[in-house]
Amino acid sequence: MTLKTSGAAMSLVLPFTPASASVARRELGDWLGQLPECDDDDAKDCALVVSELVGNAVRHAQPLANGTMEVSWRKRADGVDIAVTDGGGNTRPRKLEPEVFALTGRGLTIVDTLSGRWWVESSRARTTVHALMVGC
Repeated sequence: MTLKTSGAAMSLVLPFTPASASVARRELGDWLGQLPECDDDDAKDCALVVSELVGNAVRHAQPLANGTMEVSWRKRADGVDIAVTDGGGNTRPRKLEPEVFALTGRGLTIVDTLSGRWWVESSRARTTVHALMVGC
C-alpha cells in the first residue's frame, strides 16, 4: 500500500484484490475521525460506499497497468468526494435494477442511495467512479 496525504485529501495505491476494501474502509474511517462535522452514521455510510466502489472495481474491471487500484478521498465545500480508479472494464459502471431475489447487482444502487450524487470519468486506460458524500 502506498499512502499520500495532504490534510484535506488522501490517496491510496492498493492491490487489486477484494481485501483492499477493508484497508480503504479503515484508512477512510481514521481520516473522517478528524472531521468534526462527520458523525458516526455518516462515517459508516462513507465506509459502505468505499467498500462498494472497491468491490465493483475488482469484480467488473481490470487493474491499472501496474496491477493496482487507486482509492482516494478529499474534502470539498459540499462534502467528501470518494473515488476509486481502476484500469477500466468492458462496460461503463451503471446502476442496475436487479430482480428481487438476485444475489448481486445492487452496488451502485447502494452508492446512489447513500451519496448526494455519483459519476464516472473514463479514458482509454483508466476509469474513476466518484461518490460525493454530503453528510461530512
